[in-house]
Amino acid sequence: MESSVIFPFLLALAAGGATAIGAALTFFIRKNDFKILALGMSFSAGVMIYLSFSDIMPLAKEYIAPNGSKGGLLLAYSMFFLGAGIAAVIDYFVPEHLESENLECPKCPKQSFNKTKRAAILSAIALAAHNFPEGLSVFVTTLEDATVGIAIAFAILLHNIPEGISVALPIYNSTGSKKKAFWIATFSGMTEPLGALAAYFIFAPLLTPAVIGSALALTAGMMVFISLDELLPMAKEYGEEHYGIFGAFAGMAFIALSSLIF
Repeated sequence: MESSVIFPFLLALAAGGATAIGAALTFFIRKNDFKILALGMSFSAGVMIYLSFSDIMPLAKEYIAPNGSKGGLLLAYSMFFLGAGIAAVIDYFVPEHLESENLECPKCPKQSFNKTKRAAILSAIALAAHNFPEGLSVFVTTLEDATVGIAIAFAILLHNIPEGISVALPIYNSTGSKKKAFWIATFSGMTEPLGALAAYFIFAPLLTPAVIGSALALTAGMMVFISLDELLPMAKEYGEEHYGIFGAFAGMAFIALSSLIF
């Protein structure tokens, strides 16, 4: 790899690696602590919804339609809803009955045990898909303007910490394995440097702004669908009545404050 592209790749690697920090935080959480699980899932939903509408979709529209053309905006919105549709299809084909023998929630209906691992798998898929085009954008942006690339990478790094928690926590609760939770969550973040590598070795001739923007809009739609369809309903089921709302707004506030500070 040429020296000029090593720095953009290292930025993408650092941003994706922050997911492991969030995953490691689950080591300090007791298994079957359902209040923490509920707050963690709703926090994750808040993070993903807020990111999708405040960061990812505006960036996607900037890539696709920098001049605000109606055709470009139509493409961005279409890719968003296509992403939601893809998430719905994935949701349909992920088995309902996944082993969750280590999950013991006395107040929850038996079938809800399987939903935790299911939601974790869907979140991991969505976040991995989301991180891949982010890696592309960090890499390409840094090549164009290192200052802007560093700012984007640092913002993504901060965002990836709660994303790591959101994937690792339900996996840990449904399997009892901190190691499995850590590595699955970490892998969901490692698609970010994979996106940077793909930008350099595979997609370089195809990486138009419209392609990058479309990929970002697609994954935003996936993240919003999973948040609304899986994470928030489960947060209410596992926690107290208002846990879903409290956790979601806490996740939104975290991202909002991080964008103000950094």
